[in-house]
Amino acid sequence: MAKLPSNRYSELAQFLRSRRERLSPQQFGLPEGRRRTPGLRRGEVAVLSGISLEWYTYLEQGREINVSIEVLESLARTLKLNDTERKHMFLLAHRQPPPERSSSLDGKVSDVLQRLLDSFGTSPAAVMDARMNILAWNQSFSAVHGDYQKISDQARNLLWITFTSESFRILKDDQWESHAKRTIAKFRAGFAKFVDDPWWGEQVEQLSELSAEFKEFWYQYDVLDDQDTLKILHHPEVGLLTFEHLTLQPLGSPNLEVSVHVPLQDNSTEKKIQTLMKKGM
Repeated sequence: MAKLPSNRYSELAQFLRSRRERLSPQQFGLPEGRRRTPGLRRGEVAVLSGISLEWYTYLEQGREINVSIEVLESLARTLKLNDTERKHMFLLAHRQPPPERSSSLDGKVSDVLQRLLDSFGTSPAAVMDARMNILAWNQSFSAVHGDYQKISDQARNLLWITFTSESFRILKDDQWESHAKRTIAKFRAGFAKFVDDPWWGEQVEQLSELSAEFKEFWYQYDVLDDQDTLKILHHPEVGLLTFEHLTLQPLGSPNLEVSVHVPLQDNSTEKKIQTLMKKGM
């Protein structure tokens, strides 16, 4: 009977070996030749990852060594780890999850997630990524906020909408400033997670030029954790709309967030949204 791993280092060793053995030399343009074991050789993994054979061998031997984030990221690419496998490797090596990365932001919303949005009926709902881009929405969202298909990809972003859309400012009315500061605080948190991605800094520079309010709020460095569960909108056609707000995160898509505005019970919001939806048909 095979000996079970005794600690995280031996567990990491077995994990790396299993990932290496599932790869084919042809995937990397390497000659297959005669191999005693399946998959890539240790030396091939080391060369492809830009690390020494000795160092990689130590990892597969389960030695208690400290390995850098850069080495782990290189191994993740070479071994073609998915997000779940990459996280598992980092937890074994560092006892903490890996840094978040913008490369996983593919801007795609699955059919089942779109059907979920559509199933919410008179509850306006949308999907947003870690950059705060609004990727998908349902009919009731369009009825309240307008058709987002008609605006550019850059403008279809919650931060940009907050500070550049006059119609959105009208909707938020006296809640606009508190919403704007919370949105900036959330964007700043994302900025910290993806510090190596120049996109974040570019948005700050562009919005600082376009909006004096954005520039003022940004340099206040407010950090706001509280989220209002009660949302109030002032629609120019039907008047006051009141909602309870829910935020959901798909288990398989950690960089996506589903925002749902549920009409309050015992008021007229649901009927008003029905009226708006009928007008938009």
